[in-house]
Formats: sequence, C-alpha cells, structure tokens
Amino acid sequence: MSQAENFKDLGLDTRLIKILDHQGIYKPTEIQEQAVPTAMVGHDLIASSKTGSGKTLAFLLPAMQRLMKQKALTKRDPRVLVLAPTRELAKQVYAQLRSLTSGTQFKAALVLGGENFNDQAKALAKDPHVVVATPGRLANHLDERSLFLAGLELLILDEADRMLDLGFAEQLQQINNIANHRLRQTLMFSATLDHAEVNAIASQLLKAPKRIAIGAANAEHGDIEKRFYLADHLDHKQALLEKILDTETYQQAIIFTATRSDTDRLSLLLSDKGLKTVALSGEMSQADRNKIMDSFSRGQQQVLITTDVASRGLDLLQVSLVVNFDMPKQAEEYVHRIGRTGRAGAKGVALSLVGPKDWDSFKRVESFLQQPLNFSEMAGLKAKFKGLKPAPKPKSADKGVQVKAKPKRVVKAPQDRKNRRQANRQIVSDDGLAPLKKKK
Repeated sequence: MSQAENFKDLGLDTRLIKILDHQGIYKPTEIQEQAVPTAMVGHDLIASSKTGSGKTLAFLLPAMQRLMKQKALTKRDPRVLVLAPTRELAKQVYAQLRSLTSGTQFKAALVLGGENFNDQAKALAKDPHVVVATPGRLANHLDERSLFLAGLELLILDEADRMLDLGFAEQLQQINNIANHRLRQTLMFSATLDHAEVNAIASQLLKAPKRIAIGAANAEHGDIEKRFYLADHLDHKQALLEKILDTETYQQAIIFTATRSDTDRLSLLLSDKGLKTVALSGEMSQADRNKIMDSFSRGQQQVLITTDVASRGLDLLQVSLVVNFDMPKQAEEYVHRIGRTGRAGAKGVALSLVGPKDWDSFKRVESFLQQPLNFSEMAGLKAKFKGLKPAPKPKSADKGVQVKAKPKRVVKAPQDRKNRRQANRQIVSDDGLAPLKKKK
C-alpha cells in the first residue's frame, strides 16, 4: 500500500505539485511512490503494475522533473521520448502530458501512424522537448531525417510487452541504436515482468535497472465486481446481454466479441433497442477508428462493441461496465479487458458469458487467476449447459507401454546360432534399417 501522504514526500518540484493539486491529484499511488523517486535519481527502471494503477504519471512526473531541473544536452533534439504500442494509448499519454505542460514553456509533439507525415515533420521541426509516438511512425521519421535523437535524455517504453507482441522489436532496436549514449536513462513499463522478450530487450536497452512489481498480471482487481453466466447458444447469449444492459447501472459499457461479424450484428441489435451503440474492429480504416473512439470518449455513445483491438491502453473513466460476450482466447487478455473499468479508484462491473465454445478459455482464465470462479444465474434465463468434463485418458495408453516392454526378449534364451542371426536381422529391421546380407 502507498505510504506517502502527498507528492511533496517524493521530492517533486513545487510547480509540478501545484499542477497536480489543480487537477485534484493529491496522493501518489503505489507505483508512483516507488517509481518516481527511483527514476528521479537517474536509475534505469523496469516496472510492472496492474491496469488503472496510475502508471502514466509514474513515468511522466520524473520526465517533467528532469525538464524543470536539469540542463538539456542539446538545444534542438527532443529530451524525452515516450513510445506506446497503439495510437489510442499514445493519445492518452499525450493528453496527460499536455495537462502537465500547460502553463509551462515546455513543448510536446504527438507522432502517430495513419496521420499526415508532413504535418508531423513540421511539428518536430519546432523542437519539442517531449515526443510521444508509436514505434513504427517514429522509425519512419528517423529514416527521413525529420527527427534526430542524439540529445535524447530519457527514453520511456509504455506497455513494452504489447509493443513486442505487435512486432516492434526491430524499431525499438533502431531507436535504441540511434540514441545510444551513456547519459541516456531508460524507463520500461510492462503488464508483466514474466515475459521472455521483454527481459531480452531490457538487457539491451537498460543499464543495471531497478525492478519494481506492483501486484501481478493476475492480481485481483479490487474495484471490479466479476460475475460469470453460463449460456446454451448464441441466442441465449444475446438474451443475457439484453437483460444485462437493461438491468445494470452504467454510464458507458464496452462489449468484447471474438469476431468482426459479431460486433456488427450486435451493434445493429442494440441500436434497434434504442441504445447509442458503435462497433470497432481492426479491419476498419484508421480514420474510422479515430472517429469512433473520439465519439465514445466524449460520451456521445453509450455502448462500444469491439474485438480485442481496443482491449489495452484505453483509459475511459466513464466505462463502468464490461461484458465479455465471448471469452478471450488468452487468459491474460481477460485481465486487460476487464481493466477497462474500475479505473482510478472508481467501481466497475465485469460480466462474462460462457457457452460450450468458451469453456476451454474460461478454464484457462480460472487457472491464470489461481482461484475458483463461480457462476451466477439470471432469472428466467437459466442455462441447461453446466460445463464440459475433461476428456478421459485413453485406457490403452498403459497397455501399450506393457506391450513394448522388453523383458520377454531378454529372458528368452536363443536356441542356436541360426536363431540368433534371424533375431539380429529382425532387430535391425525394426530399427528401420535394411536387413543384414548373408556373408558369402
């Protein structure tokens, strides 16, 4: 638990404390309490914390402290670079950064894929102190020499595990090589430290890093009420979903599905019921995705139906309900999905519908969370499906081992030389080699 009573205890500049006070942020979270002082004294850092723990401020506050207290290495190069795996997460980091730089002389730029390259080059030419970017587009600017990193003082990787999962390892190596000097500090944040690729790239990017782990990837979300409902088939799931949306209290809801066709179908179904609903999927153009997310984040839509493309990095404080219409294939993704609610100390509800096709995924989630998960029932919609039993092991497995045992051949005495030669030929043949030829 956090012990610091206020941000002054962390040694932050009084100007930063005033900015936080103005935003109504008075007491550091546990990840902020541990990461901020460690980063401010110059240590490289690799840290993990569960969703909604205040991770963004944990790296932005040391970055701002550096800008305010230390002299720049160069006059033109950006001093701080923040990399995020997705456009949505990068935009949220940038928005929080702007709230900290407001009223100061420090400038920031946002560099994302799918947006006008020349406009970004013009913004970079204005010598921003901080750049927030996605790795692919930043690498493009390095290739075109519209950005230089010789004077970079602080490199921050947010959700490093996600960046590696999305295939950005090469771009991270490129950025590291270009800004590789002894004065650079690196902060790496990941959902988990138990990730082989994260540890591999950390060994290349970080120098004697301090390690901080606040909770585990499978840690309990204390502010989220979790319930599971069994479902017989697709129509049963839809009936459960409709009743959930009719009876639960929520400002905004996110519904996760397995396929794009389900997002479109459910969007039409709920729109016909009078709910302001939008659908989001990975196949959409970036412009369409931006339009939908902007509309939802401004509160113009009540329900967002999406595949896992939006399951990480979204910091939408009005989302108080998450529904897993389909269980995720990966157990870790369940944690990221439900983490879209119950953020910043708010309460949330996460409901999951489990049909026959979801059973294996449900059991993986149960194993990952290391606790038994019980099912609730909804009046009038009780399921006949009660779960699947594990497949029995084949009975012939043990018998097969006995058949292959060799004692009989060992104890059986050879009759004569001829029999021994025949036995040898048979053994060779069983091993897949040609039979021995008889000597002439």
